[in-house]
Amino acid sequence: MTARILVAADDETIIRLLTITLRNEGYELIIARNGRDALNMTNQEQPDMAILDVMMPEMTGFEVCAQLKADPRTAMIPVIFVTALADVADEVRGFALGAVDYITKPVSPPIVKARVSTHLSLVRVEELLQSRLQIVQRLGLAA
Repeated sequence: MTARILVAADDETIIRLLTITLRNEGYELIIARNGRDALNMTNQEQPDMAILDVMMPEMTGFEVCAQLKADPRTAMIPVIFVTALADVADEVRGFALGAVDYITKPVSPPIVKARVSTHLSLVRVEELLQSRLQIVQRLGLAA
């Protein structure tokens, strides 16, 4: 199964870099150029992961992340921030909002590939554990 990744950024250079990097790894990309479109596309397309630039028009990546995490339908989508904001306070804020990673610009394609792969693997492990737990619970009820 091909993972679907939402990339939300208003910087064409970042969009191109992430598109080339991630499509070469076989991921399907959904591109949004502002925060509002990112939320709309998330609800329509149901991505497996979101990569958000922090500084975007209409809504910041921080605001998008907060709304994703507040909605039970999208709360489990892992969010990675890609941003020029290198201050520790900004990074702490991103993690406090529920992001799984924080990559500062300039972006290194091998780092992006590794972090995306790692976080998607962790999601798959969590899904596997949840399905096993459900099976055990159902077997317990059947007994």
